[in-house]
Amino acid sequence: MAKISEKTVLNMSRLPILMSRISRSILTLVVFSFVTLSPSFADDSIPAAAAPAATPALDGKGEQLFKENCKSCHKVHEESVGPALSGVSKRRSADWLHSWVKNNAVFRASGDKDAVAIYEKYKKAEMTAFPTLANEDIDAIIAYVESVPVPVAEVAKGPEGAATGGGGGEYDTVILGLIVVVLVLVLVAMFIFLAVIKRYLKEKEAGLSAEDKELVNQKFDVKAFLKSKGFITIVVLVLVSVTVRTCWIGAQEVAVEQNYAPVQPIAFSHKLHAGDNQINCNYCHTGAYKGKQSNIPSLNICMNCHTYIKKGPKFGESEIKKLTDAYAAGTPIKWVRVHNLPDLAYFNHSQHTQVAGLECQKCHGPIEEMEVVKQYSNLTMGWCINCHRETAVNSKDNAYYDRLLKVHEESKKKTDMTAEEMGGLDCSKCHY
Repeated sequence: MAKISEKTVLNMSRLPILMSRISRSILTLVVFSFVTLSPSFADDSIPAAAAPAATPALDGKGEQLFKENCKSCHKVHEESVGPALSGVSKRRSADWLHSWVKNNAVFRASGDKDAVAIYEKYKKAEMTAFPTLANEDIDAIIAYVESVPVPVAEVAKGPEGAATGGGGGEYDTVILGLIVVVLVLVLVAMFIFLAVIKRYLKEKEAGLSAEDKELVNQKFDVKAFLKSKGFITIVVLVLVSVTVRTCWIGAQEVAVEQNYAPVQPIAFSHKLHAGDNQINCNYCHTGAYKGKQSNIPSLNICMNCHTYIKKGPKFGESEIKKLTDAYAAGTPIKWVRVHNLPDLAYFNHSQHTQVAGLECQKCHGPIEEMEVVKQYSNLTMGWCINCHRETAVNSKDNAYYDRLLKVHEESKKKTDMTAEEMGGLDCSKCHY
């Protein structure tokens, strides 16, 4: 076996102190990584909200008319306030349906036996007249109703099929864990290597100087480590970093009312109305498809149904009585506003629901699943800008976009044209 020179032994005698310093550095790095990175993923402990339930797009005229005028009282395959509409074209003639929809009160007064029978069967609930609908509009509604397939009962999903919350934060947490594990393994390897070197130098201790012997026999001093300049510097940097980051995040959340869910004067359930009964949003919020504001519904709209429906499935008569009493007294309900953009920002509902073709759930989340309405999105400027960057422009049957689409195609971009490409990020679009 080759003899190791005294110089080599002396150099190796300094390895323990070097390895000790490296080990302390790695240990400090592990602590630093955990402390600084974990706050970044603190929000990931909150499960990500489920994606908004998909609702059919208003592709056909009949579907849109049905949602706007009929859906509040009728279902296609089930009875609701009124009869199920599936198969109505086989039960009644087109002329009969035209007369009934346009003004059923006049039609009943004419003495039509079927019209009177339906009126009596459904507890004399007065159906809204639609004199402005043309025969072609009514035919389009009937065609849509007859085209809707019978829904297949869904099998209840077990734990494996349940949707899991969380977004990219799950992967970030895994990456953080891997980093810590790798650093710990390196630290363990360092200690093992250090122990082997020390054992070897112990055997060669006779040929070492007093100074080198002291280095070899040196023990890890916790107090010295805690008082070292390097450790103190790292701790100060960590505290400063966490403080700055906390203040920065706090500043970004000023006036952000995400998850705001105030108590309302009447326990109104969107889950019951928009979810279970599938009432179209536009029936109550009449401006959502045609104006800047979606507006809060008036008592008259509520009483279209609650003139006849006096008892609810959850609260019985108590909550509906508040509604009818207010109507009788001519007093409006003082609903608490949930979504409130600052006055400096311009937003038009119809531009997004009609022109862009966006569903209400895009901004308001799964509203049809909420017992108590909350602000689902943070509605910050950054959130709006990201949507303009990522959402493709709905150019179907809209000649306004023809030239813009041509320019986009000539640019040979592989992605769809977004609002950003047509000035959607200009300050004057929302602030003027």
